[in-house]
Amino acid sequence: MARERYFSLMTTTPSLPSANIRCLIVSVPEQKMQLRQAHQILSTYTISTSKFGLGFCKDSFKTPLGRFYIHSKIGNGAAPGEIFRGRQPSGIIAPQGGEEDLITTRILWLGGLDAENANTKDRYIYIHGTNQEHLLGQPASHGCIRMYNSEICELFDRVENNDPVIILNTQFPSR
Repeated sequence: MARERYFSLMTTTPSLPSANIRCLIVSVPEQKMQLRQAHQILSTYTISTSKFGLGFCKDSFKTPLGRFYIHSKIGNGAAPGEIFRGRQPSGIIAPQGGEEDLITTRILWLGGLDAENANTKDRYIYIHGTNQEHLLGQPASHGCIRMYNSEICELFDRVENNDPVIILNTQFPSR
């Protein structure tokens, strides 16, 4: 259902949904993500995509490009900084820093809508909080899109399952 709803709402340009649709757009070169509605920018977030580059292959730790949707929202009510293991809150708050790429605070699990990125859900590609906030603004993840813990809490409450997400290897579209 999400696939059909999404495509019926898209313009012929894959970069922007039409009409009054709420959408997340990621610009990999800018390491930013925008929440848009009706072509209006509601919020802009500093993020991190993969330090391994862009790609679609399983176990590559690369960030995929294209059209996606929010498959699942996980972690409502978890404490900021709480570590998730297997998409379950652990009850442990992560200290900032360290070498391990932890999934913290909230998870927006993405599903792919294009032939190349159809494996995105099975690759466990998320938008999530991080214990490495000092690395935001540069490619540093293992394929996911990392955010500040405070900002993923705010964003989590503003989006819904099936909302479109577009990941571009370009600057943000102008409209």
